[in-house]
Amino acid sequence: MVSIQMARRFFSSCHFFLVLFLVSTLFSKEINASTLHLSLSSNPSRINPILATDSASSTISDSVFSGLFKYDKDGNVVCDIAETYKFITPTKLKIKLKTNVLWHDGKKCTVDDVIFTYNTIKNPAIFTPLTTDFDKVKEISKINDYELLINYNEPYFKALHIWMVGLIPYHILKNEKDLMSSKFNKNPIGTGFYTLKNFVPSQDIILKSFKHHYNGAPKIDTIQYKFVPDSTTSFAMLGAKKLDLGALTPLQIDRQLKSDFKNNFDIYEKQSFAYTYLGFNLQDPKWHNKKLRKAIDLAIDKKEMVDILFFSHGKICTGPFLPGSFAYNENVKPTSYDLKRSQKLLKELGYDNKNRFSFTLYTNANNEIRLNAALIIQHQLKKVNIDVKIKVLEWQAFLNTIVLPKKFDAILLGWGLGLLPDARSIWHSSSNTKGGFNLVNYNNPSVDNKIELGEKTTDLIQLSKIYKEIYKEISDDLPYIFLYIPNDITAISKDIKNVSNSLIGISHNQEVWIKE
Repeated sequence: MVSIQMARRFFSSCHFFLVLFLVSTLFSKEINASTLHLSLSSNPSRINPILATDSASSTISDSVFSGLFKYDKDGNVVCDIAETYKFITPTKLKIKLKTNVLWHDGKKCTVDDVIFTYNTIKNPAIFTPLTTDFDKVKEISKINDYELLINYNEPYFKALHIWMVGLIPYHILKNEKDLMSSKFNKNPIGTGFYTLKNFVPSQDIILKSFKHHYNGAPKIDTIQYKFVPDSTTSFAMLGAKKLDLGALTPLQIDRQLKSDFKNNFDIYEKQSFAYTYLGFNLQDPKWHNKKLRKAIDLAIDKKEMVDILFFSHGKICTGPFLPGSFAYNENVKPTSYDLKRSQKLLKELGYDNKNRFSFTLYTNANNEIRLNAALIIQHQLKKVNIDVKIKVLEWQAFLNTIVLPKKFDAILLGWGLGLLPDARSIWHSSSNTKGGFNLVNYNNPSVDNKIELGEKTTDLIQLSKIYKEIYKEISDDLPYIFLYIPNDITAISKDIKNVSNSLIGISHNQEVWIKE
């Protein structure tokens, strides 16, 4: 029979171990607070969503700031800071904000912040590429602290998309005299999932989870970005498990991964949001005959190029918009590689082995893949008696002395692809100006008309039809030879849970990742 004294000693002992267990568990959680180790290859310049024009600044800004809307994993526009929206008319948009959105300093986010962000973007003293996106906004009016009305000059296909830009705080910046050089750009206050704890150029950047985020705090407490400018070093750090996530090259994934790497990391692969092209200077009379451009197109074996450059981790590009998006025309197929047909067209134009066509192809330095692509083009075109001279320049020299002044025969360049393409900036004749992105002097009145019609179309089905027509017409015109879209290959530690791929990439749900 158990005595009362023995029972007391037993329960006292249990109580002691229970307390010890709880304390040790809490302490363990505290000292093992999860940290996601990432890398940046360059320093952020301005951690400010309306001024972030480089990839490093955009990467950090995306974690610190949030906008009225965002993309879901399938590329659909959904509410973020906005709670609801409604088009009262095709040109009048009413938005209601969530009432529980806080800035990182604890102040509430209101309509004043939305209006202030818009006015800042439109301020002529602020140099931001976002300005033109808001040109069709006629006025914004405040209904109350959490409701606003936006009037557009005309129906606008980007009416919601432009409000994905991160909001900036009115209460902090309303008296800022020069936002371009403001200390705020290095010490930002946003409404995003993470706050900036530490930023020193060329050193680690530390982000901490925002515990009062309106959608709940992220599961991973800390993000530590290591400054790793060299991709080889980044790969070595991945292998040593000093990084939780990093990009891989096709060469690395096909030839350099050891078994222990594959045991420690999952590999995710998807098409990138960029293509590379060979662009012709269409104001030069030599390129006016489409038959010549077609002959060059037929003589470039794009599949061989993808196989050589990316070990088949990529695809042939057929036109100007993102595959899988509403604007992509799946009926436009890659040009068949056909040397005989190419030679026939060249002969019709008076070119053969005795009278060889030649041109200079310009591209930028410090891009090994692009330089190799130029060499492949040179080698392949030699088979049809076309001589290609390659000139490689440092990026700024290439941009300022060749590309922008349009002093070239042909250029080898890349372009980013968006879920919502804006064809005007590249393909409309109005963009064929100094500083415009219509670099090859493309001019097609039919394409101009379709672009203008698309801008006034808010019905996605109709917009898709218009953009698919634009896609085919541009592809047929051959102002570019669209070459390839490489794959993005990402290695992520198997310690990270809840990771899934999507149209917009694996980071679409980073706030629910758990590190074990």
